[in-house]
Amino acid sequence: MKRFDIAVIPGDGIGREVVPAGCRVLDAVAEAHGGFRLRYKSYPWSCAWYLKHGKMMPDDGLKRLGDSDSIFLGAVGFPGVADHISLWGLLIPIRRQFRQYVNARPIRSFPGVAGPLRGAPTFDVLIVRENNEGEYTEVGGRIYPGTDEEVVVQAAIFTRRGVERIMRYAFDQARSRSGRLASATKSNGIVHSMPFWDEVARMVAADYPDVEYSEYHIDAIAAQLVLTPERFDVIVASNLFGDILSDIGAALMGGIGMAPSGNIAPGTGGVSMFEPVHGSAPQIAGQGIANPVGQLLSAAMMLHHLGEPDAAGALDSVVAQVLIDPALHTADLGGSATMARVCDAVAERLRG
Repeated sequence: MKRFDIAVIPGDGIGREVVPAGCRVLDAVAEAHGGFRLRYKSYPWSCAWYLKHGKMMPDDGLKRLGDSDSIFLGAVGFPGVADHISLWGLLIPIRRQFRQYVNARPIRSFPGVAGPLRGAPTFDVLIVRENNEGEYTEVGGRIYPGTDEEVVVQAAIFTRRGVERIMRYAFDQARSRSGRLASATKSNGIVHSMPFWDEVARMVAADYPDVEYSEYHIDAIAAQLVLTPERFDVIVASNLFGDILSDIGAALMGGIGMAPSGNIAPGTGGVSMFEPVHGSAPQIAGQGIANPVGQLLSAAMMLHHLGEPDAAGALDSVVAQVLIDPALHTADLGGSATMARVCDAVAERLRG
């Protein structure tokens, strides 16, 4: 029987609730489908760990994670620890160490879940976010802090290799779906990086004549994603633009607790990591009311990545079935179900 070693990082806040619940559901999937099992190793790295140790993870943390088949992450963030500390102390080092250059963020409508859009259009969009470079870099600095002469420089880094590989991944995804790819750019205002982004995208597009390729300025595509999300299939965007668009998409799904994501390392040999888009939500932590859907759909993405498409499809399908029932909606969706009740319902249906 196949065995997968999963590194589990619950993190902070509701991550400590939805991750263990997600593992229990994963065990139900493995039990129902057989052929594989999951072995978990949990790591307590978090903002709480930072407050005790002065860093988000130990010096050999990345080495430890490298021995796993996948990483299952909750959320990090806690009052008293600046967001840039948690991000640059844990998430970004993991993404870069393991060359997780793809951040795949699917967004879709679910029957039974009322999103904010009038007319409730049906949509199914994959946002492909470049995950290793772009606007999220440490290149830059500050001089004369706290004075009238203070200067801040923040550089965005775009490489031909980095842009080309994310484009090829996005075109491959579009080819396997409906054959449509939209690129988010801002070449009319960002004079160097975005024209370069467009040039590389058009070069790659020539190798995919069967894919309908289009370009939108980021402000325009943000508006169109809200107004007519059904027009899109795959959207490729830089690190910052993809981050923003995918949170808009999560809101369209019914709330940020609904959206999954995968930090994927295609062809690099690196370990991939799967996490919900939502944050640690410390204001509701410990109340048992967090929405587990984003974590469960991230688990389905992880199973698919591990080469278990039947189990992944079953989990994804059962989550969608459960969401049809308003009695199984958590508070963020206007219901009163607890996290445990939702996860129990998913597990029970998986076991038949």
